Amino acid sequence: MIKHNYTRREFIKAVGLGAVGLAMPGCGGDGQWFSGKRPNIIFIMTDDHASHALSCYGSRINKTPNLDRLAKEGMLFKNCFCTNSICSPSRAVILTGKYSHLNGVIDNRVKFDGAQQTFPKLLQKAGYETAMIGKWHLKSSPTGFDYWNVLPGQGRYHNPEFIEMGEKKKYTGYVTDLITDFCLNWLK
Repeated sequence: MIKHNYTRREFIKAVGLGAVGLAMPGCGGDGQWFSGKRPNIIFIMTDDHASHALSCYGSRINKTPNLDRLAKEGMLFKNCFCTNSICSPSRAVILTGKYSHLNGVIDNRVKFDGAQQTFPKLLQKAGYETAMIGKWHLKSSPTGFDYWNVLPGQGRYHNPEFIEMGEKKKYTGYVTDLITDFCLNWLK
């Protein structure tokens, strides 16, 4: 398991520069990049729980074997902190790498300014396809994503409405199952 102690700014910079570097021919070292292959990046932004809610971070109550496997095979951050631990501000901090007072989202009532630099935009510049699926909760349309399908606001747990690429659509079912299906379909 790889362990790093990054600040949030260092993380955003590393992801952006790493993605740009990986997209450049010859930067792979072992020749795999010449064949057009790049590593996939899956960023899972979960909601409203402490890190120790996942067993890969030490939970003895919650069993999360699939997330544990992803953490073991990928990267597990051991020193990552949220500077504003409410929904919208924490999402804006993660996307921009900037404190809330700098990215403008200081509470759940403020609209996110999508013109700001975000790590999905850096990934796009590096040639990656990007998607945002699930809870957005930033009072603006997602930017920096080739595809998006998000819940308006908090969203409903049963028979929710989604906004897919600007178009409202109603679905039948449990929201977590729907989000999972949307993600798997996009990844195919």
